[in-house]
Order: sequence, then C-alpha cells, then structure tokens
Amino acid sequence: MRKTSTFSPRLLALASLAALGCSAQAAGFKAGDWDMTVGGFINAYYTHTNCSGPQVGGLALGAKALGCGGTSGRTVVGNGLLPNALITTAKTTQDGYDISATMMIGAAVSSSDSISNNSNVDVRQGFMTIGNADMGTVKLGRDYGMFGANAILSDMTLLGAGAPVNGTQANRVTLGHIGAGYTYLGHYGQIAYTLPTMGPVTATVGLYSPVSSFANVYIAKNQPQVQLHADVKAGDGKVWVGMKHQAFMNSTNNADTFNMNGYEVGGSLPLGAFNLLANFQTGKGIGVLADGDSGNAKQRNALVQGTFQATPKAKLGLSYGQSRMKDGTGTAFKSNTNLTGGLYFGLTKSVTLVAELSQTQSKNFQGDKSKMNGVALGGILFY
Repeated sequence: MRKTSTFSPRLLALASLAALGCSAQAAGFKAGDWDMTVGGFINAYYTHTNCSGPQVGGLALGAKALGCGGTSGRTVVGNGLLPNALITTAKTTQDGYDISATMMIGAAVSSSDSISNNSNVDVRQGFMTIGNADMGTVKLGRDYGMFGANAILSDMTLLGAGAPVNGTQANRVTLGHIGAGYTYLGHYGQIAYTLPTMGPVTATVGLYSPVSSFANVYIAKNQPQVQLHADVKAGDGKVWVGMKHQAFMNSTNNADTFNMNGYEVGGSLPLGAFNLLANFQTGKGIGVLADGDSGNAKQRNALVQGTFQATPKAKLGLSYGQSRMKDGTGTAFKSNTNLTGGLYFGLTKSVTLVAELSQTQSKNFQGDKSKMNGVALGGILFY
C-alpha cells in the first residue's frame, strides 16, 4: 500500500528512531478489510537544572523564570521532548484509493502538583488520508505542521530532553531545541495535499486553520495559514525547503497587523558512522516557540548537529541551536542558545536509555545574559 502521510505520528516515531539507529514495532491485526495497528511510546527522565545570571525577560529559556521555575534550580521526573502516547492507525484500499485514519492521544508524566495533571490529555493528531500513486494524497484533520518537521524529526534530543525547561516540563514536555534552534512545528486542523511522487522529490502544500499567538496577544485574521514543503533525496542523505504564511492582528487593536512569513532550508548527510545535520529558518513573526509569539519581529533560527555510532548499541551526539531576534533594543529579549551532548544506548530494539548534559543561554539587547545548566537521565520505550 502506498505511504499516505508524510508527517504522520507513526512516521514521527519511526523516523526519529531510524535517525538514532533504533527500531520499533506495533501490534497489527486485521479487522475486515482494515489493517489495524496499535502502538506508541512511553518515556520518563530525571532532570535537574541550575540557573544563574541576571533575569532576562520574554521567552528567555535560560533564565530563572522559565528555566528553573522562578528559583535557582529545579528537579523534575517527567517527560522528555516527547509525551507519552497511544497511537492507533487503520489502513485499507477501496475502489482504487488508499485510505487511512490515525489517532494519537498523549499524556504528561509530571505536573506542578500531585493531582491536576491527571486529566490533562494531549491530542496531537486525529486525521484521515485518501489517495493513490496517480492522484497523490489528501489529508483531512488535525496533525503536525510541516515547517520545522525535518529539524525536530532529526534532532537527537527528540528521544531525550534537550533543554529541560521547567516552565514546560512541569506539566508537559521539555523543549529539545524548540526556541533555541527552531520554532515548534505545531498542531493544526488542516487540509494538505501531497503530490504524486516525482523521482527523488516529495512535495506537499497545506491549508491550516489559523492560530493565535501565545496568550492571544495577536489573533488570526480571516484567512488560512499556508505551508509548503519539499524533500529531495540526495544519495543516502536529503535536503529540504519549506515556508509558512499567516496574517495576524492585535487582539485589542485591529489596525496593528502583520504577516508571518517564514522560510526554511536544511539537509542531512550520513558519512559512515557519522551523521551531520543542519537546518536554518528565517522570517518575520515566526515566533520563538510558536507562531506569532514574537510579534512582528525578524528572526533567525539555526540548528547544527553531529552524531557518531560508537558501537552497535551506543550513539554519541552533540547539537547546537540558536534562535536570534534581529529587531530590538535595551532589555528586549534577543536570543536563546542551547548546546546538548548526549549518549543514546539501545538496551533492546524497543528501549533506549539516555544521558544528556546541556547548557542554555539567553540574552537581551543590552548584553545581559542568563544561563541554565541541565542534566537528563532516563529512557524511552517504543511499542
């Protein structure tokens, strides 16, 4: 059966595992004409952070307010960059069309108290696809965005923690290099069309339900968000390009409007036991963590990473990411950077043990710098 969703949650899991030399299996069975699978992932990490330096405001991941929950240090036992998730898929072929349905339901490990997170359900995907080799594939429903997908799929910290920011991990997940290397790919209601395969090229265009920025400072105008993405296989590696666009307006002043326009280029290259990755994003209004959260500011994100398969079971990695604002003065937020070194050990084909050390730094335009040192120890199971 033809592959029907370039950025499905199962491919998110499998692609990340493939990048780290692991594998996963899901339970499969037949139900009439349908091929059903049930799988998912569970992870937990002991993380400890220590924050120092002057307080840098805004979305400063290395500062005490976000990085260490308002104190000089925090300890959490919680998720890494991925939540815990149950994924179900159903596939069939009817009247010449390949049809699939996918649902992912997630949950967090930790919370800021012992009760409130018990009912916190994280539904990231619920979509259907229909298509064939001649017409391409149409996707309808809720799924990940495409802008930044290859960066986070290939990020070694996807199986670990990356930046263990207490402000997000205490109730959901860590950030990896989100906000310090790339903007989060997001989850959207969408209608996306993947063109029929053209040799080494795969291309998709999507219309997305427009979103508001964090805290609804900027809200969507009456038009969809648009994203485009193309992958080009190049030998054992690949290169990719992408873009996204959405119109925003101030929630209290409709005359204050701007267009989010983001552009992305990246590539990955295996060299024997080594694998190299680079991804670059630039644009206006693309957000530090998510769409529009930086207003009309110009921004650049960069991620570079190298991994080395030291033994059949052990992989070493070093990744560096930076998100940098081009506009601003004085105490306004300027940049986040994160450097993470990790060891990823495949205990079995389903279980990976992880140890990471990281440092996240945040700056404002007048030169103040805060720093968060972090450690993450734990593991992830794909089933």
